[in-house]
Amino acid sequence: MITWRRVAEGDLGLLQEWLAQPHVARWWHHETSAEAVARDFGPTLRGEEPSEDLLVMLDGTPVALVQRCRFADYPDYYTEMAAQTDLPATAVTLDYLIGDPARVGQGLGPRIITAVVTATWTDYPDAVAVVIAIHATNRASWRALEKAGFRRTGTADLAPDNPVDDRIHYVYRIDRPVGEISDTPTPVAPRTR
Repeated sequence: MITWRRVAEGDLGLLQEWLAQPHVARWWHHETSAEAVARDFGPTLRGEEPSEDLLVMLDGTPVALVQRCRFADYPDYYTEMAAQTDLPATAVTLDYLIGDPARVGQGLGPRIITAVVTATWTDYPDAVAVVIAIHATNRASWRALEKAGFRRTGTADLAPDNPVDDRIHYVYRIDRPVGEISDTPTPVAPRTR
């Protein structure tokens, strides 16, 4: 069974281990010192950032990290994406990793993505779509999205997480299933800080 909870301070060591794994480091390109992990994940776990860091478990064992946020909570990113693709004001985005290399390639990614997207329709009742930009060469990631029901809607020119990559990203989207919106959502402008 796939479950999740918000990342807590006691999880930072595990995230540090995961971020150092070659299959994660290739795409996340994150500093892996304890200080860097605390610096980058601390604001979210303390509620100082509007995004969510979710520790995903399979039958109670931590296996993955999913980050979830509204585009509108990050106006610069919203503006950059909206200039290149059809992006509803209420869209949500995800980022994800499977930490244990032994769990990669077993179909876990699409299962996790599907579960989190399904929960997103309840957790974010005004969200009309989940939109994710994936580097064009990260085939495993975009294939996981396709298996989870996302469709490729275009490309975007975005700064890559890893500086060895070019700027070409595929944009994937899944819309809220018809009939799951109780009221017509009111589009909201991106929040400014």
